[in-house]
Formats: sequence, C-alpha cells, structure tokens
Amino acid sequence: MKASQKEFPGLAARAAREARVFFFCGPDESSAFDAAAHIVSLLPDPGERIEMAGAELRRDPVKLGDEARSNSLFGGARHIWVRAAGDEAHDAVQTLLENDIEGCPVVIVATGATDKSRTAKLLAARPDGLVAMFYPPDLGAVTAAVRTMANTAGVKIGSEIAERIARGAGLDTRIARSEVTKLALYLDASPETPRAVSMADLDAVGASTEDEGFGSLVDAVLGGRREAIGPELRRMREQGMNPVGLLLAFERRAAQLAGLAARLGDVRDVAGFLKAEAGARRVFWKDQPALTAQLQVWRGHKLERLVARLVGLHQALMINSQDAELLLANGLLTIARSARPESRHRTIHTS
Repeated sequence: MKASQKEFPGLAARAAREARVFFFCGPDESSAFDAAAHIVSLLPDPGERIEMAGAELRRDPVKLGDEARSNSLFGGARHIWVRAAGDEAHDAVQTLLENDIEGCPVVIVATGATDKSRTAKLLAARPDGLVAMFYPPDLGAVTAAVRTMANTAGVKIGSEIAERIARGAGLDTRIARSEVTKLALYLDASPETPRAVSMADLDAVGASTEDEGFGSLVDAVLGGRREAIGPELRRMREQGMNPVGLLLAFERRAAQLAGLAARLGDVRDVAGFLKAEAGARRVFWKDQPALTAQLQVWRGHKLERLVARLVGLHQALMINSQDAELLLANGLLTIARSARPESRHRTIHTS
C-alpha cells in the first residue's frame, strides 16, 4: 500500500489491520512521527515497544527478523519501532520480507528518505506493507492541528493562541501536542470539563524554542557564521541548554529547509522565493534572512547528508546521555565547517 499525506488518515485503520511493515518518510519528520504513533494506536494490541536504530540494522540486517519473531519478555504482544536515516533499514527489511518472517508489526520512521527510496519500493506494492510520505505543513495547517488537539483534550483556544503555540513549537506537531497537554493539566481540563485558555495561561506553562534561545545558535551553525559559533556554544554551556531539545530545533530547521528546497526547485532568486513564502505565511518573516543564507548552502545531497548527520547525532545523544553536551558541541562544529568549506582547516575556539 502507498498513501499520500492526504490519503493517510482514510487508509490508516485498514493499514493497521492488514499491514505488518510500515514506512513513514518525507521531509517532515514530526508528521511522519505522528503518523507512526497513530498507526501504533490503531493496532489491535500493540503491546511492548522494541526500539531499534537504523544504523544498528545496517550493521546487522538479520537482527530485525530475529526481533520480529521473538516473543515479548512477558509473552504478550509487541511491536518494533525503528528510527532510521534514509535507506539504513533497507537490507534488514529486504531480509525480513525474503524470509517471509511472520512476526510483530514493524514501524519505521525514516528521516531523509522519500517514497522513491529503495526501502519504499520494497513495500509500496505489497498488501502487507505501507509507505506514506509527509511534507512540512505551513503555519495555517499547524495552527488548525493545534486547535484540533486542543478540542480533543478539552482545551478551548482561539486562533491567536493556537498560532502562537504553532510558532513556538517551530511548526513541530510533537512539541505542539506537548504544549496542549501541559495546558490541559494546568487547567484541569478534559473533554467532559472543557476549559478556556487565556494568554496568561499560555505564558504560565508555555515553552517556545525561540524563548529558550535556540534560534540564534541554529542560525549561526547552519549559516556557517564562525565568528558567532564560539560565543553561541559558550552560551549553550553557560545556560545549561537541554542538548536533545536543542538538537530537535536543528532537526526541525533541516526539515523546513528540505520542504523549502523542494518547492524552490531551480528558482535562482532565493530571497524573492522566501519573501513570497513569508507572504503566504508558510515561513515567519523574521526568519527570512537566515533561511535565505541557509538555502544557498544546504541543497540536494548536502542537505541529505545534514539530515543523516543530525539523526546520527540524535542517536549518539540517546546512547551517551552523560556526554551529550560535548557530543552535541563537537557535532555542531562539524556541521558548521560543512556550511563553510573554506574554513575547514581553521580552528573555531569555544572557550
């Protein structure tokens, strides 16, 4: 089975019943993640979650099949959740299908992959597979999604507050959902006892990536502005910024760049293109200068490598949480040097 972004909601229930391998891809990782979570919620009995990394499956393609046919620790149901970059899981999925291994559902969220990727081609024509691709939403779409989340949680919000949550979340529906959940808890709201939200309520519980100071560091690194990177990394250390939260801000910007690059195509006037995007409210007008510089650097294969590097860095942070700050700083320095190839042999001082 293969579903477009618009087709997925109508196909999800059937896919959860009939498919056993799900491949969610495209430049918008947050929407792919949401779709994967929705499929899991529709499984008759999702049971225990077994998380695996794409790099792990690339090294050992047989491991996916072994896990798929293994029993849960307590003998119950289970499902496998794979977070991969590009086609990292291709050989593992191919081995699983070629050996006709019957087992638990396998859900793959593949950053940087498309519905034309090798893994997608393995599954698209199979009745027991699902491929769905997701593009970054615009501000209006995320604002509408926030209002829908809020209604479900019993939180009554107007368009202005919904848009502020969408902007503060960087158009990432995962973060937006977290904000709505916090509001519901703060107001003791539920579908049975809905509560209205004021700006004061949002100020009391809201957490915007911009307010946390991530934006200037993201722009310095992806823009290759070596004069700003050292001070920004020192600020990261001094303010004790959350490494995973900061990395998510980079991942959201990379996904935004991928969506913009796809719409930009062969257009040479990047500044004019982004001005039109801002006019259509698909990008925030204050982000135009930074996005203009970044789109001139991160395109094509270079952007794909950036996405893969961010995914690898995320996995490294999860495995080595004690050294997360150091790993992140080193990773960001490498990315910054890639943004400015001419500075490859120069040293960026951070202390």
